[in-house]
Amino acid sequence: MKILVPHTIHLDLSPITDEVVTYQVDQSIPDEHTDADVLVVWQNTADNLRDAARRLTRLRLVQTLAAGPDSVLAAGFARSVAITSGRSLHDGPVAEHTLALVLAAIRRLDTLLEAQKSTTWDRDFNVAQSAPETEQLYTLDGARVTIWGFGSIAGRLAPLLAALGASVTGVANSDGERYGFPVVATPTLPDVLKTTDVLISILPATPATENSLNADILAALPRTAVFVNVGRGATVDEDALQAALAEGRLRAAALDVTKTEPLPSHSPLWATPNLIITPHVAGNRPKGSSALVLANVAALKEGRKLTNQVAGPVL
Repeated sequence: MKILVPHTIHLDLSPITDEVVTYQVDQSIPDEHTDADVLVVWQNTADNLRDAARRLTRLRLVQTLAAGPDSVLAAGFARSVAITSGRSLHDGPVAEHTLALVLAAIRRLDTLLEAQKSTTWDRDFNVAQSAPETEQLYTLDGARVTIWGFGSIAGRLAPLLAALGASVTGVANSDGERYGFPVVATPTLPDVLKTTDVLISILPATPATENSLNADILAALPRTAVFVNVGRGATVDEDALQAALAEGRLRAAALDVTKTEPLPSHSPLWATPNLIITPHVAGNRPKGSSALVLANVAALKEGRKLTNQVAGPVL
């Protein structure tokens, strides 16, 4: 079996005796390696993936290390190729970054940073965050947090929020309980938003989730609410978000993902008030990648069920 691994990450596949070949994720696969059985994907360009889908005719498995397999699914691999995601590899790092963005937004660290840059001791901020009528806005203690997209990342994040005193509700395709937290079905979201202090989106990018955060959803939130997106940029109507922030219909927002990445220097998002932007860094540290690849290669050989399969034939 020939396994192609990307040059963008070190994988320890020494336990297996198969042929392991490193390839460049921004170049065409060399002709001598188009007979590969397994393609491991991490930070590949769209052109590289389309090229692989077209030329790797013996491929049996594509293992992406990204939590969201949208770029691989869009590349056009044959239906006979199994596609597996990196779900769970990013849970810890993304949960950490999400918590950091939530705290930065509700504590308004962006405002305090600007004060620091201007060598200003912001007394007005001190008054606002300690005033009885506004103090709840500056803390997670007692905050009502809604997590939209309640998968494994939310499973790591929700207990962290709860430990700081937040009341957490999940939103998913079906209601019930996950990871010990109440989850409501998506159609119920508008009702939940009416009492939401912090809305966190961890939605994947699919045709059904495109522009899910739109003007109507924003209008359902209180003006004092905070929005954080660590899912995919395609799920947010950026014009609607920008307008809500500029017009004071949303207190603050933080984005780790945008529709176009890298975000162009001319994008109006850079100058949008009360908006924190980080350059898609919540994940980028897939932990346990080698073990997942090894497990799925073994399963492929033995005809067993693959871990995190999202497309292709079921073994």
